[in-house]
Amino acid sequence: MSDGSAGPGAIDLETVRILLARLGISAQDLVNGAAPRVVPTFDEYIDQVADAVPPGTRRAYLTYWRRVRERWGDRRLDEPTASEIKQLAESTRATAVVRSNSRGGRSAGEHMIAALRCIYHHAVADGLLPESANPAIRVPKPRRLASTRHALTDEQLSQVFAIVSTTGNDPELDMLLLRLHTETACRRGGALALRPMDLDGEQCLVRLREKGETVRWQPVSPTLMQHLVAHHQQRGGDDPREQLLRYRSGRPITSRRYDYIWERVGRHLAWVATQQISTHWLRHTTLTWVERNLGYATARAFAGHTGRNDAGSTATYVRADLHDVAAATAALTGEPHPLAKK
Repeated sequence: MSDGSAGPGAIDLETVRILLARLGISAQDLVNGAAPRVVPTFDEYIDQVADAVPPGTRRAYLTYWRRVRERWGDRRLDEPTASEIKQLAESTRATAVVRSNSRGGRSAGEHMIAALRCIYHHAVADGLLPESANPAIRVPKPRRLASTRHALTDEQLSQVFAIVSTTGNDPELDMLLLRLHTETACRRGGALALRPMDLDGEQCLVRLREKGETVRWQPVSPTLMQHLVAHHQQRGGDDPREQLLRYRSGRPITSRRYDYIWERVGRHLAWVATQQISTHWLRHTTLTWVERNLGYATARAFAGHTGRNDAGSTATYVRADLHDVAAATAALTGEPHPLAKK
């Protein structure tokens, strides 16, 4: 009668399986006589991954990939264990830059794990490692805390607009930015990616290209459309494919303009500096108003959320369309919109 213990043969077989997985060799490779692919080092492979991902992903992970190279640059991808990845994430979390809105470095730890998962995802896809040898997927990300952002009150919004319109070296540009974000609830990336060819003046629509390579047409008020067109005529060039939002010199703005705006407002309004108010708070403000007044389905469409993870299955049956979003824009701005449902 068997005592349940594994015999020498079973132990040897399991050892062989582990060794083959570590070397990236499958049983089929042995049958076919195929030579195993050489597993590269992090120094050798990170540049290849960086060239294969979208620019936004590259910007988000570059700092963390640099840290990986500093620690493990000469190591092969199949050498670090799940425990070592967790240790690196904890080290990144502990040494994260402390800001007034920091939350214990949780975001830094999460991004480090995500950056490594990106590397290993490509390594598996390239056939350098089997999925079973991917250590990054066995390291859980830190649980995300609830966001501290919330909708601004009408009074707070008025205070912000008053400061922006009366201070700074280009209040006309800054007011245009704030109105664009307040009317469309777009992200900074969507505003920075706007081009003259993305303006549909007849139907009062702007084409937003945001994170995840999503593209959508977003209604705006006739007044905002007039300001956007005038801005291009005064500051833009002849190429409709170039960036729309520019300084008086004609130079395209960058994300640093947003930093300048909120640092300036924070010097005049203490609560802005204390709570670290940013442009994303305007997105919260607008979407909260739309949801409270026109319902969840319209707010979801207004935000550009279309993924399955954004809501339950009920959203499939109560989906709002472009005309609903146009009606919401009309209600929000107090101006009629050509696409709003009558």
